[in-house]
Amino acid sequence: MTQNFAAIVLGGTGQVGGAAVEALLAIPDCREVVMVTRKPITPRARVRNVVLDTGTADFADRIGALARELLSQGSTSAVSCVGVGSGSMRWSEDELKQLELGVVGAFASGCREAGIDQFCLLSAVGSTARSRFRYVRVMGMKEDNLRSIGFRRLAIFRPGIIVGNAHTPAWVEWLGLLVPGRFGNVDQRDIGRSIAAEIALHRSEAGEVVLENAAMKALAAQAV
Repeated sequence: MTQNFAAIVLGGTGQVGGAAVEALLAIPDCREVVMVTRKPITPRARVRNVVLDTGTADFADRIGALARELLSQGSTSAVSCVGVGSGSMRWSEDELKQLELGVVGAFASGCREAGIDQFCLLSAVGSTARSRFRYVRVMGMKEDNLRSIGFRRLAIFRPGIIVGNAHTPAWVEWLGLLVPGRFGNVDQRDIGRSIAAEIALHRSEAGEVVLENAAMKALAAQAV
């Protein structure tokens, strides 16, 4: 972890996004974390808050301008930890698409147009656009959309049951102990650390990598 870098983060005020921000700030070579939010957040060292309306037609353009500024200062990667948590069951498919494809897609497009090469995407276990389950299907569509944008390095994080998250009931965490492999438990701090390690260690690499529970835990161990 030797080269100075910055990260532009969408969804950083959420549970997993917050864990990713903390993990990035724990790396001395991370010069700045830029959190794009809809409302102002509490100021803190090495965190810049940029408040934008994600629903405007020029959102991608404004992200592009921000990304170009960051790139002018050095290596910069992008992260989306956008998610709706337990509320996903109450959202229609169109509402999910508006967020996961529309907002996340515009954010990614702006970053890529500006020249950012690496993108870290929070998705979900089993995601595929062919799924008969609405949420998993939309997550798969989101992944396909990011692939089409053409990042040189795309890291897709597919957690199973997220432990330590306010949206995960205790009984679900208990059930996760009985479920093996990729559908089982993964601590949100490990997800955050794995995102930070992906940026710190692999941003110069090319290709797509899909990380499920075991791979995220292994990568997270390299962030410390």
